[in-house]
Amino acid sequence: MHTHPYGPSRDQVADLWLPDGDVPDTGWPVVVLVHGGFWRHQYVRELTEPLALDLTRRGFAAYNLEYRRVPPPDEVVDAADRGGWPATLTDLAAGIDALLDIEAPIDLSRVAVVGHSAGGHLALWAAGRSRLPVGAVGASPRLRPALVVGLAPVADLRAGEREGMGGGAMAALLGGGSDEVPERWEVVDPVGLVGHGVPVLLVHGDDDESVPPSQSQSYADAVRAVGDEVEVLTGPAGHMDVIDPDEPLWQRTAAWLSQRFEVPT
Repeated sequence: MHTHPYGPSRDQVADLWLPDGDVPDTGWPVVVLVHGGFWRHQYVRELTEPLALDLTRRGFAAYNLEYRRVPPPDEVVDAADRGGWPATLTDLAAGIDALLDIEAPIDLSRVAVVGHSAGGHLALWAAGRSRLPVGAVGASPRLRPALVVGLAPVADLRAGEREGMGGGAMAALLGGGSDEVPERWEVVDPVGLVGHGVPVLLVHGDDDESVPPSQSQSYADAVRAVGDEVEVLTGPAGHMDVIDPDEPLWQRTAAWLSQRFEVPT
């Protein structure tokens, strides 16, 4: 494993894990992992490290991305390390685009972005960056993913706001509610950025009490409405089960990635 910085902050880093064995002629396919935690500072990329290890065993390079997150209101954090609007979004964009600058045996034509919970929001947003107007935060991506996976994703911000999901986490991320800073919500809500053409897999446990399955269903409905490709996997699982390598939903997710990227199993 090697840690690659993509900016000056201690949180602007990503760990690149490579499989053992002979490198394929085209390089290893890449899975960008984006952890969750409602964008809050105390949740870190170690949450998705077990997935990184599992993916390398399956023949993928895993790029476990950290990003600046929202600190508690009473915590003093250096301005350079503070997430929220727009830093969390610009970090996601910069961290993914930085793959182009890494010298490693990886295949940049086979890049999937896989995010869990709030990281699922960021993954789906990353897929929709090509839909953003010029000059918007995250617009004009240098690297477009070939696939995107939302694991129990926060996929419909306005619906989440109405339902009180995350205890005000979305307003904390964006610096206000949808009626206070509507222009920010407009460019970060994944459900409003469909039509990007990236095949989508949504994975959601039926027993998820943190992010309701309706979040995935809302996004899937929006994708289907514009004629793009989306698959939904569900099953008896809770919010954290979808990032447990031993759980069936993750194993089905990994099998989907292997099939789509033609990785031998």
